[in-house]
Amino acid sequence: MKFSFITILVFSIITSSAFAQSERNPSLYYETIEVHYDDFNKISRDVNVISFEKPHIISWEIKIFNELVYANPDGNAVIRFYELNNPEKFIEVGMGSQPDEKFWVAVQIPEETGYVVIHSKLDRGWNPDSNSILSYTERAGLTVNNGGRIVVSNLNIEKFEIGSYSVHGMESSTDPPATNSGSLTLTILSGDPAENQLHLFPFFLVGGIGILIAVLLVTKKRS
Repeated sequence: MKFSFITILVFSIITSSAFAQSERNPSLYYETIEVHYDDFNKISRDVNVISFEKPHIISWEIKIFNELVYANPDGNAVIRFYELNNPEKFIEVGMGSQPDEKFWVAVQIPEETGYVVIHSKLDRGWNPDSNSILSYTERAGLTVNNGGRIVVSNLNIEKFEIGSYSVHGMESSTDPPATNSGSLTLTILSGDPAENQLHLFPFFLVGGIGILIAVLLVTKKRS
């Protein structure tokens, strides 16, 4: 019984210490941006490229919640995310008007493939009741969920640190407005998983096992 009590006590100390230190990751950065509907009523060459207050690096996730009311059936909501050190490199997400709700994802990598559409669905491509989600890590690449299922999985886009974004929705300056009310919300979380001290847990565990063995040996000798 003495051994069991010591085992439980040491293991509790080890696990509580490791998990207590893993509760916070100092590198995590979170922000929410609400994009007004009228910002989409422009063509791509007239966009305003907006820099983030702090770049999103190493690992990031973007949730897109589209509550725009479209003004015509050919209107779109197009969002581009630009690489911090190479603004010619970007990820593009397009969300078309109801009822078709077309959806596409494209990337532009100037030094390699140029502009390439990697996913396109012309009807029921995105879910108005759910977030579309882009997630990226340096190891796993880019994954995209359209609000119902994964449509792009682990695409290698090399290093991609988000420094800025832009939006537009019209193909021609003579087109009618793309949207007439509502907004689109971007929720972004980024950080370095290595700064979460949970990855040190195996070291805590090994050290704790060493302590446990030493305690058991001393206790055994005394008994």
